[in-house]
Amino acid sequence: MFDVAVVGGGPVGMLLAAELGLQGVRPLVLERLAVPTGQSKAGTLHAGIAQSLDRRGLLEAVGRSTYGSVSFHFSGMFGLDLGAVSDGGPSIVGSPQAWAEQVFARRAADLGAEIRRGQEVTGLEQRDDHVVLTVNGRELPARYVVGADGARSVVRKAAGIPFSGAGARVAALMGDVRLLSPYTVPPGYTRTPRGWIIVWLDPAGHSRVTTYDFRAPHTDREAPVELEELREAAEHILGVPVPMADPRNLSRYGDAALQAETYRAGRVLLAGDAAHVHFPWGGQGLNTGMGDAFNLGWKLAAEVRGDAPAGLLDSYHAERHPVGARVLWNVRAQSALADPDPAVDPLRELFAELMRFDQVNEYLSGMISGMDTAYDVGVPGAGRMAPDLPVKTADGVVRTVELLRAGRALLLDLAGRDDLVAAAAPWADRLEIVRGSADHDAEALLVRPDGYTAWTSGARGHSLEAALGRWLGRM
Repeated sequence: MFDVAVVGGGPVGMLLAAELGLQGVRPLVLERLAVPTGQSKAGTLHAGIAQSLDRRGLLEAVGRSTYGSVSFHFSGMFGLDLGAVSDGGPSIVGSPQAWAEQVFARRAADLGAEIRRGQEVTGLEQRDDHVVLTVNGRELPARYVVGADGARSVVRKAAGIPFSGAGARVAALMGDVRLLSPYTVPPGYTRTPRGWIIVWLDPAGHSRVTTYDFRAPHTDREAPVELEELREAAEHILGVPVPMADPRNLSRYGDAALQAETYRAGRVLLAGDAAHVHFPWGGQGLNTGMGDAFNLGWKLAAEVRGDAPAGLLDSYHAERHPVGARVLWNVRAQSALADPDPAVDPLRELFAELMRFDQVNEYLSGMISGMDTAYDVGVPGAGRMAPDLPVKTADGVVRTVELLRAGRALLLDLAGRDDLVAAAAPWADRLEIVRGSADHDAEALLVRPDGYTAWTSGARGHSLEAALGRWLGRM
């Protein structure tokens, strides 16, 4: 009997396994593929997830961080500056999906996770105190199961969780090919009256070519992609020949916007693409899934250990479902703006002008980067990612992110509040209490294990004890 079985060994599943291991829970990861594909459909990590990774000491390992001003797009219109909302941390991180998966898998294994590859889950049955998975034709019990097994999630379907939203109307193709006339193909994002082509050009090697064909969605999403199909789509959109050869990593997808109606059904939970799928505008899908893992890991671990307060595990759906819905909303807005019909041109031109206003830039950049993520924790002024403060302590200066590396909740006393330290003493076995000074408006902050503030001393009428009980359990 495993405490937690994570179905799906992609980056979200592996990160969740690492988060559970950090909390003292030894999960089992079941991955259908015998070996990783090495294919990276995503490669962008945004500022919000970069902050979470920094709080686990994983930021440098996953990729190359860029700080300061970074030009980014909304619906293919490059007018955003992600540096405006990065809060001093990385504005963006270049991290191929396959590499991030390896980093998280190593961390999970180091923390005690058991990773089994070549394990196909075909069904599950929920019982009173555990779930029975069918894996390679055999039964495997676990107290909890998390489906991180992608858009066609077997776990979601077997648990009877509806997946609802808007169907696809765009046929997208992607592949790495050798372009035989590379300098005749425009690099970057190109919109024509017939669709979009996105080219990451490598004249001497393989270029990543993506096409968005608005004529109709794919008739068969499961059909293998042939080189001729990608070439025909590229030539249709550009209106000129696009000779190509030596295809690799060909795939097809659509612009359906679907979300699980609940992220929890009894002892079954969903994360990543199993919980939400959408078009890749802005590179938000992987980031949203990783946010699920950071939110769920410490809560599920507390439930497994038996010290979770009532409702803690249910707060996973309550907090993350609105985040996923907001991503689907902004992606659908981008898809509407991306319509190749020339009648949409004036709207795109107006939107591009609006993006030059600082307030609009910050709003859209905060949404795309995840920096505007805020949870309703019931305390005014709390619910956002805690700032990375240099705290002067008796032992020297320490950053807030370093204090969260162990995955424990943190009480940060910045004003010598003996009363607050005494109030928190009963939770000392599950809480770090750090006293020092820092340039911050609040005298004290309570930070959850996922790095989000749960309480601040400036919130009148909201006691520290109540916040500790809500998130860490009654003593």
